[in-house]
Amino acid sequence: MEVPRFSFLQAFLFLFFLLGGSAQKSPSPIFEEYIGAEFKNVTFSDVPINPNVRFHFILAFAIDYDSSASPSPTNGKFNVFWDSRNLSPFQVSSIKTQHSNVKVAVSLGGDSVRNKPANFSPSSIDSWVSNAVSSLTGIIKQYNLDGIDIDYEHFNSDPNTFSECIGRLIKTLKSNGVIKFASIAPFNNVQVQNHYLALWKKYGNLIDYVNFQFYSYPKGTTVSQFIDYFNTQSRNYEGGKVLVSFITDGSDLGLSPEGGFFTACQKLKRENKLYGIFVWSADDSKANGFRYEKQAQALLASPN
Repeated sequence: MEVPRFSFLQAFLFLFFLLGGSAQKSPSPIFEEYIGAEFKNVTFSDVPINPNVRFHFILAFAIDYDSSASPSPTNGKFNVFWDSRNLSPFQVSSIKTQHSNVKVAVSLGGDSVRNKPANFSPSSIDSWVSNAVSSLTGIIKQYNLDGIDIDYEHFNSDPNTFSECIGRLIKTLKSNGVIKFASIAPFNNVQVQNHYLALWKKYGNLIDYVNFQFYSYPKGTTVSQFIDYFNTQSRNYEGGKVLVSFITDGSDLGLSPEGGFFTACQKLKRENKLYGIFVWSADDSKANGFRYEKQAQALLASPN
């Protein structure tokens, strides 16, 4: 019997269809924007959206505190603390319908609630997780959200308790099909890093992005310092997709857009290390017409 011979092209086409009929493409870069924390009447439609990036809005914040004039911890029972009048369930669905590349997440915790620290204060791991899964599932379904972001910055617990509470929360929400992705938002502080690194060590496989707050570094950070900080945090969160970031509140903390942020991004992009960019926040950027959001998205969408 004659053995059939395959040309290189035939072999390629065979593998092409075997793998599902389409060439494997690396995912497009991701751009994220926190929104709603400062009640400055910003809406989703105010923010420019480049169709060639994956765009995540992150609502800030849902907090496990009551919503009275004197807020106190509620052991995992989350409430909406963002500008829900301008960022309503209808508006979430509308922006996602208008832009197929947009997803919307909710950030948990934040720095403060009604000018008091938003402390992570679980009564117990099991009760906190049970309450958090229940309350957040309700919020996520009501608002048609896609993911969660963890941004606790103050702790009345040890790192292991934080790790177990947050890790089990993410695992359960993903297992139940409630969320598609999860991120964490640590920054340059010893206590904060101790908690997030404990979480990463045990549950890092469930965390899709590390939204490291590089604006936690001092004002006047140089490009070379920024690259060093990025490499340090990439080692800390080994195997994770560490996103770079800047702040638009006028403080110029970290490496500002005017100070060389985009130069640093270009360098990281050439080294295939630029997984994405996030901004704090749309509320502040509205005043300058989202100038730097446009520039960041154009950089991410460019071929080189």
